[in-house]
Amino acid sequence: MPRPPSGLLIDFGGVLADAPRRPDAPPELVRRLSRLVGDAVPAGQIARDLGDGVRAYAVWRDEVGRDGDPVELGHAQMWNEFVTRTWPAAARAAVEREATPLAYALTWREQWAVRPGIPEALRAAADAGLPMAVASNTLCGAAHRDFLTAAGLSGLFAAQLYSDEAGPRKPNPELAHRASQAIGVPVGQCWFIGDSVHRDIVCARRAGARAAILMRSPRTDREPPLPEVVPDAVVDDGHGLLALLHRARGR
Repeated sequence: MPRPPSGLLIDFGGVLADAPRRPDAPPELVRRLSRLVGDAVPAGQIARDLGDGVRAYAVWRDEVGRDGDPVELGHAQMWNEFVTRTWPAAARAAVEREATPLAYALTWREQWAVRPGIPEALRAAADAGLPMAVASNTLCGAAHRDFLTAAGLSGLFAAQLYSDEAGPRKPNPELAHRASQAIGVPVGQCWFIGDSVHRDIVCARRAGARAAILMRSPRTDREPPLPEVVPDAVVDDGHGLLALLHRARGR
């Protein structure tokens, strides 16, 4: 049983919220890009390049985290390097000017839903005086922040740190260090909760968190095994996290 925490550092996707997978080239985003660049790039090419770019960015995210201290790509850099690199200069420039709202649109999920038991676990932690921070890798943290506001959960967090805004991306321990500093609790007294062994549990270990808690999500089993990295506890959802907090606090 992990020792009780003095603060919580929590991932977003797979922990606070999740959504079904969607097409790599969402039709509404293809149409938006098509309106933006006009006749310079055919719609079919936009769809192909967007899908290929999203998949290439996903591969980059996996590879960059395998060693070193990864840093998130800027919004314009992502579009330029992964989607529009073969487009005419005027079309590339048009996308670059709208890089941030396009990153928001690519990140946002209409089907995001708060994971079961998360509101109860967060409110219990807040009632117990545990400061909390979101520490999440994402192309656009503003989309995550807006979802948590709409879900009525943002007020429970003392801070929200996202890789596109902060710079470091997990498993870079700097994101955890900054999150713990933002809530005024040493990282060694915090639980770090995430759904990825490769990103969250490794980050927690490298940062020296008090405990690394794995919350299982559909993407957890899609990761290749990493047998040398073992979480301190595994829970299925927010209800499991709440029960773990109660047990750790002797309730």
